[in-house]
Amino acid sequence: MLSARERRDLLQYARDTLTAYFEGGAPPPPPTLEDPSAHAGAFVTLEVDGDLRGCIGYPGSSQPLGKVVAECAVAAATGDPRFTPLRRREMDALEIEISVLTPIVPVQDVSEIEVGRDGLVVTDGKRRGLLLPQVAVEHGWDRDTFLAHTCMKAGLRGDAWKAGARILRFQAEVFSESSERASVSAQEHRGDESGRAPRS
Repeated sequence: MLSARERRDLLQYARDTLTAYFEGGAPPPPPTLEDPSAHAGAFVTLEVDGDLRGCIGYPGSSQPLGKVVAECAVAAATGDPRFTPLRRREMDALEIEISVLTPIVPVQDVSEIEVGRDGLVVTDGKRRGLLLPQVAVEHGWDRDTFLAHTCMKAGLRGDAWKAGARILRFQAEVFSESSERASVSAQEHRGDESGRAPRS
């Protein structure tokens, strides 16, 4: 797992990378991570005023994590075909979320899948669909519904997972700018509480 400092540094790095992209400046230096090669890849999700504006990732990247995050941030802002490119004026309302992925492993039996813990990949020939763990939680899906939507993300029938499509799973460490701010605020609050005089 990443430390709190590493999570904050990666989020700031993603934001600084986008700022440099929009302003035409030099890319920022990548953050220093204790073990940048411990993860299989990452996704960057961008929201503006609570609305999704882009989500791009590299699930099996062998590149350093910082580089993956920077590339995904720009790709999510400019290359997600579902949305128009992010505009500079949206940066003030932008919320950045990063999902750092564990290695992807085959599923031998669907009973191995745990909603809320696992993300899914479904492949069949050249078709491939991936959904992050938090997607099932956000939509209130059970396991079978999660599988069906992952199949449809791959352009397959919803029941393709029952008919020979390959199923894989992974976990993700998910953190966002708002969650990290809340964490810092909670730590500061606990520090204030511990410094108060006891009640008489």
